[in-house]
Amino acid sequence: MSKVNENKVKAGGDVELKDKVVAINRVVKTTKGGRTFSFSALVVVGDGNGVVGQGLGKAKEVQEAIAKGIDDAKKNLVKVPIMHGTIPHEQLAKAGAAKVLIKPAAHGAGVIAGGSMRAVLESAGITDVLAKSLGSANPHNVVKATINALTLLREPIQVSKTRRIKLSKVFNG
Repeated sequence: MSKVNENKVKAGGDVELKDKVVAINRVVKTTKGGRTFSFSALVVVGDGNGVVGQGLGKAKEVQEAIAKGIDDAKKNLVKVPIMHGTIPHEQLAKAGAAKVLIKPAAHGAGVIAGGSMRAVLESAGITDVLAKSLGSANPHNVVKATINALTLLREPIQVSKTRRIKLSKVFNG
């Protein structure tokens, strides 16, 4: 069951994080006393300005699981380089059996991505990107692979300093 809900949450500082529920999973444990239901919620949080994180919450009630997921996601925030609403370069990443390919797109293209990837990219504040999920469609691994791909991105200034070349050479190849 894959659905995306969006709320606004205040982080520890002044930053206002928006959370999106990517997936809710119901787990049933059968005992001799009957059935016990519990829920797990996969949540993505982001400020819409280059900061994004994902978390997993498990509890006996859905709202409690979502709250735990939000708290977990706040602990796993990463900074993403964004240039003119898109990403600086193409990136391929993997998590488990899920493979993710993200490419920069022209202004006005929008976020062209599937459900789990879309939640991560929009939470990060990326407005124009082409993305493709190549392996497993498991939302947990797709979200992890997308965040891995975003953490592997480097800004052109970083690349020019690392390689000790001019910034214009980075863009022209």
